Amino acid sequence: MESMLPGAPWLLLHKSMLAVNQPRKISLYGDDYVMWKDSTEAIYALPNACPHMGAMLSEGWCETETDGKSAVVCPFHALKFDGSGCTVLPGTNKKTLPQLKSLELIIQGDFIWSYGGYDPKIPIPTVLNEIAKTYYLIGHTADRTIDTSMLTMLLNMHDYNHQNGTHRELFRITDIEFHQFIDNGHNSHAFYDLPTAPYSLLEKLKKPDLLLLPKNIQAHLENHFPSLIIFHGEMPLGKAAQCHIFVPEGANRTRTYILLFGQAKHPIFKIFGSQYLKFGEVVVNQDADILGKIYPNMPQKIKLNNEVGMDWVRRNFENFPNIVEPNFSKQTGDKISAS
Repeated sequence: MESMLPGAPWLLLHKSMLAVNQPRKISLYGDDYVMWKDSTEAIYALPNACPHMGAMLSEGWCETETDGKSAVVCPFHALKFDGSGCTVLPGTNKKTLPQLKSLELIIQGDFIWSYGGYDPKIPIPTVLNEIAKTYYLIGHTADRTIDTSMLTMLLNMHDYNHQNGTHRELFRITDIEFHQFIDNGHNSHAFYDLPTAPYSLLEKLKKPDLLLLPKNIQAHLENHFPSLIIFHGEMPLGKAAQCHIFVPEGANRTRTYILLFGQAKHPIFKIFGSQYLKFGEVVVNQDADILGKIYPNMPQKIKLNNEVGMDWVRRNFENFPNIVEPNFSKQTGDKISAS
């Protein structure tokens, strides 16, 4: 369980990812839950196993009650469970006591967080609320489960040397020019440039979306340990905040997805929203592919420059929930500072 950092907050979903009265399975800390949203925008989450014979409630449906709230219905025997886990047994007209314990949710605007039943050890980051005030939601993408631990997932995501390997295809990244890493304990920022090899005019004519790829990707990653990485991108037509979310479904099973927010400088920026989502999906799929092709427990005998982000992940994992001062003994090429 320690590998899944109990006491950390996890962003389970954005409200837009739930269709009204459509049950959805969510996993956290090795347990499965059914989550649904009613027509009043109220959100519910119960253990996914029906207490009668264990059927998956997420495979059932929802029925609206007279008060506008809805109940989830078991697909096996059509038992209805309200948001508090109560049901009415056949042949009776009386609700039972709660048969299922609700998962405690913390809902901030459209963001659905949970500590998974553990006492909070670190606060929920407020950055997404701030982004939502000035950016519009373009959408979500790349919601998938990867058979890897949270630690391995985060090490990969904070490896600033893998872009010209893992993400070579499509983006054609030729080099990583690392500039700065700002270490603020559980919060950090990384700045680097990713020069790319150009596509030919013929390639762009065959696939016009390639015109959206910059010649030099200027990367600013804002990191909130352990659940959130925000890629801030600025383009001629607008700004984007690509938010990578991580959720520990099990000790060796991590869910990830992207929430993409935009700030249009020109109306045409909004037209390309779906294409920017596709680029984000490519990134996640490439990361998932390489995670299936490494031996995660192999001792690391070689260290590259600019592994400061990976060191940040390891330090926070080892000391969670405590914040330990960074070690400023750095390798050549690492520019690190704290503020």
